[in-house]
Amino acid sequence: MLSRWTDFLTTDGEKPSRNRDAEFEPAPNLSRADLLAAWEKGWASLFGTLASLRPENLRQMVRIAGKELSVTDAILRQFAHYAAHVGQIVLLAKHFERSHWQSLSVPRKKPGKP
Repeated sequence: MLSRWTDFLTTDGEKPSRNRDAEFEPAPNLSRADLLAAWEKGWASLFGTLASLRPENLRQMVRIAGKELSVTDAILRQFAHYAAHVGQIVLLAKHFERSHWQSLSVPRKKPGKP
């Protein structure tokens, strides 16, 4: 998120400083507090960027991994990407919680109940 939303209008969303491969490796000695701080920093970057946009920016072109997209398309692309990751998190949570899982939406009907 930091790579994508830092200098969103003026630099490619894939920053040279990003180490994509490391994102898929467990960080040694990463505490829950560190993980939550990184999570919050990423979301703050996104929301700060969105708050700074003006209507005229929405038709502007930005670059992500060398590909030009309108600001609107880039935002929609990222939101779809985040939705996929949220789905992954929910799937894992359901797996680990098993019978203790509580539905995030309309629960399934229990046998024998309308």
